[in-house]
Amino acid sequence: MANYKNSINDFRLPAEWEQQSGIQLTWPHANTDWKPYLEDITKVFVDMAKVITSEELLVVATPEIDTVRNQLSQELTKSQLDNVIFYDIDTNDTWARDHAPLTLITDSKETRVLDFKFNGWGEKFEWRKDNNITSQLNDCGAYNSDYENDTDFVLEGGSIESDGKGSVFTTTFCLMAEHRNQPLTREEVEERLLKSLHAKRIVWLDYGQLIGDDTDGHIDTIVRLAPNDTIIYNGCDDESDEQYNDFKSLEEQLHQIKTIDGQSYNLLRLPMPDAMYDDGERLPATYANFVITNKSVICPTYSQPTKDNIAMEVLQRAFPNHNIVGIDASTVVRQHGSLHCLTMQYPEGTLKTTRL
Repeated sequence: MANYKNSINDFRLPAEWEQQSGIQLTWPHANTDWKPYLEDITKVFVDMAKVITSEELLVVATPEIDTVRNQLSQELTKSQLDNVIFYDIDTNDTWARDHAPLTLITDSKETRVLDFKFNGWGEKFEWRKDNNITSQLNDCGAYNSDYENDTDFVLEGGSIESDGKGSVFTTTFCLMAEHRNQPLTREEVEERLLKSLHAKRIVWLDYGQLIGDDTDGHIDTIVRLAPNDTIIYNGCDDESDEQYNDFKSLEEQLHQIKTIDGQSYNLLRLPMPDAMYDDGERLPATYANFVITNKSVICPTYSQPTKDNIAMEVLQRAFPNHNIVGIDASTVVRQHGSLHCLTMQYPEGTLKTTRL
């Protein structure tokens, strides 16, 4: 990690638990990889929409506005439906965490959306439509915010975590993976993060890559930040699990990290879900991929009652003033992600309320 010497400025990258104006969902449709399980994944999206629209705005990007409006009108109350803003945008996929913008704020509630390049996690999948979603939302007048074009640099929202106080956490194996920002060195990548995110330091994690994670190891699948200098992380107790040594090393590294003020972090350990497979391929199931809304924390569950309940209890300790809501993510993980990967929050003041 390093401190950025020129970090005194008004803008900062807020923590996810700070007040939000809304959350984006990029809705699944038959021309995405969700086609074989479209009914099941749509139910997951509707369940998330119920929680979100009870508390804040929901931005829906979709090429099928009438279909999605009909789906939601059958499940949401009128007041909830009034909190949905639809935008007619064609999409490749649904992973808003990685193609939606990161948003900076000031203490006076000015906002600036940063539109980084999304390239399908190192050009593994088709990405060009999703890379254009943020600029299209901006052109549609979605943002009550300045817009900054950062598409000369590849950065996915799931690859970073911010505490809102100047510390940004990331993983070495993702940020330095092939087809992201080569030939930049780690030092050059760090300098860009510090400058673009107005951060004071970057904390690099070197362990804890889930098997089956085709993002090259996003931090939001293994380590999350919470209020009161708290780190929530995946543990692994099964010595026969091929991930055991890697996650033991992650735990040891986390114990060595200090806050920006030199204090120890409060560490909360999540269980590792029992291994899940699809056609013999291990899936990256994780409880760390939870979603924070204004009043709730949405915890992914996996039809594993004992571990599901332990995970929800851990999250309640981290967020004592939030409601903990479990949503089954078993379908989501079949496409190698979970609930947080499907969402992107917008800080208070970012969104306009114009509706189509």
